[in-house]
Amino acid sequence: MKHRTFFWFFLPTGLAMLLFIAMPIVSVVTQSVFAPHEAVLKTVENCTPLVGCTKETTIDQEATREIREAQPLGRFVGLDIYLDRGHLAVVEVAEAWQVSEDWGAFWSKLFNLPLYRALAFTLTYTFIVTPLLIVLGLMIALAVNSLHQRLKGLMIFFSLLPMIVTPLIGSLILFWMVDSRGIIGSALVSLAGDPNFSLKASTGLTWVMLIIYGIWNSAPFAFVVFYAGLQTLPKDQIEAAQIDGASRWQQIKYVVVPHLMPLVTFVALIQLMDNFRVFEPVVGFNASAHATSLSWIIFNDLGGETRQLSAASATSVLTIIGVAILLSPVLVRTWRDFKGKA
Repeated sequence: MKHRTFFWFFLPTGLAMLLFIAMPIVSVVTQSVFAPHEAVLKTVENCTPLVGCTKETTIDQEATREIREAQPLGRFVGLDIYLDRGHLAVVEVAEAWQVSEDWGAFWSKLFNLPLYRALAFTLTYTFIVTPLLIVLGLMIALAVNSLHQRLKGLMIFFSLLPMIVTPLIGSLILFWMVDSRGIIGSALVSLAGDPNFSLKASTGLTWVMLIIYGIWNSAPFAFVVFYAGLQTLPKDQIEAAQIDGASRWQQIKYVVVPHLMPLVTFVALIQLMDNFRVFEPVVGFNASAHATSLSWIIFNDLGGETRQLSAASATSVLTIIGVAILLSPVLVRTWRDFKGKA
């Protein structure tokens, strides 16, 4: 393709990427190094014959408005927001390191900090849910693909049901199911023999519920991708493996999986990004007391009457950096495979 033709071909996509991806990222990065102006205070002295003179401190509305109009972004603070207690907490981490007698005490103090507590759950959720949903999606795709033609349509429909349900609604449904009055919660109460037993009261069990929900909700996407890939599987390779006496497991390991590896990489890329930005299950399960994520911190900073835009922007930048770090090994491997084939 000629350079001029490629330029006009790529121009609409490039403009869309600049408008909807690059500019928002630049805006977020800019906002993260500015903090809102502090209110200008003034001291007024009131004198009365009976009480005498008293001093009262109030906000100078006019001076505050002038400062905010002159510098609408706020005051420049550099990396101070990134280093405060709500984010990287450099001072608090250093103090925890100095006063901790062993690694257990240090990790305990570290995970009491908001960002690191959220990062612990986010990474645990990402690295458990992603491989398990890939395996489960592949197993479902292989099972459906081996069914009779008349049964495939029905099984595909039931396999896609988790994708039809909105993630927030699905998490709410499961939330009420595991409640002590729900079908799962009441069954567990009967099995445990304890009327006060609750999955919601334990941090570990809450994490397990969120992870199970994440796998259930995302596995259909992997199933659809892998099932489509199985339709392109060369039959001559399977027939050759069968003639050579390969078992079902050997056919999957040496023929099917290598054929689907590009799709595995694709699913891993998409799900790593989605799982690192986990948000709906935390809100749906009302699990913020036991599990918070980076996206939940951003939501919490932006909610309420006091919207902490600078803090939310800093957390957003850290989330973008985290996603880039997670995706870099997969992208490097994809690039090497491409170069090798070229």
